[in-house]
Amino acid sequence: MAKEGVKARDVKRARLVAQYAEKREILKAAGDYQGLDKLPKNASPVRLHNRCKLSGRPRGYMRQFGISRVVFRDMALAGKIPGVRKASW
Repeated sequence: MAKEGVKARDVKRARLVAQYAEKREILKAAGDYQGLDKLPKNASPVRLHNRCKLSGRPRGYMRQFGISRVVFRDMALAGKIPGVRKASW
């Protein structure tokens, strides 16, 4: 489980990216690279990282569900994800 501060930092970055998205697009179209340098570093979408919504785990992220593989397996075995069941053949 990731620390709460790490999860909060990631949420803050996502908020900054959304806030500066339009301004960044305008500056890029104009070719104003000095203006882009003056934006906050965390406003860059490259600095975002997918994290599990429940545990905050950065690796093994399943984009379709928004959770990590570990949490996904636990929830699937408990029957908490509709339409997902363990395969057997």
